[in-house]
Amino acid sequence: MTVDPNAATQNFPSPEGRPHPARYLVPALVAAAVSVALGVYGRVHHPTGIAFDLAGFSSTGAVKTWLATTAVFFALVQVVSALMLYGKLPGPRWSSALHRWSGRVAFLVAVPVAVHCLYAFGYQTYETRVLWHSVLGCFFFGAFSAKMLLLRWERLPGWLLPIVGGLVFAVLTVVWLTSALWFFRTFGVTT
Repeated sequence: MTVDPNAATQNFPSPEGRPHPARYLVPALVAAAVSVALGVYGRVHHPTGIAFDLAGFSSTGAVKTWLATTAVFFALVQVVSALMLYGKLPGPRWSSALHRWSGRVAFLVAVPVAVHCLYAFGYQTYETRVLWHSVLGCFFFGAFSAKMLLLRWERLPGWLLPIVGGLVFAVLTVVWLTSALWFFRTFGVTT
């Protein structure tokens, strides 16, 4: 999908052609359902303490931390390439491909982290940092689901995708701050 830098004005239809606001209820309900389902699963599932391990890493925590850091790196590429697509930063013609592929990589790297969190640790609330990590981790995948649904819809207000994309990025950043950064500060930058 190629995004025109003027997309913000082209996607906002005239008042008579504006879609009904209830149309945006579907992505919001899907986001809520995904978030709640992940939270419920994490809460009722008996944590195993381990979900996966990769050769070359000292622990599953180190694997999770580095995968999460990789996801945040590609999410930063997403933000920069989105600014290029909307004409806020100069960029190459292949900015749209960069945006799509960096998003795919960020998501694919984030999924094993979520699986590890839910399966190995579950939904935890024993400390404020962990509570925020649990809540926002579930919310991230809900917001991401809503963004993916909105991408396929036509005649969106030009401000909607940047707002939802920014929310997804902000939540992922806080999830990283409450887990990977904590790990690096507690155990050092190790593999």
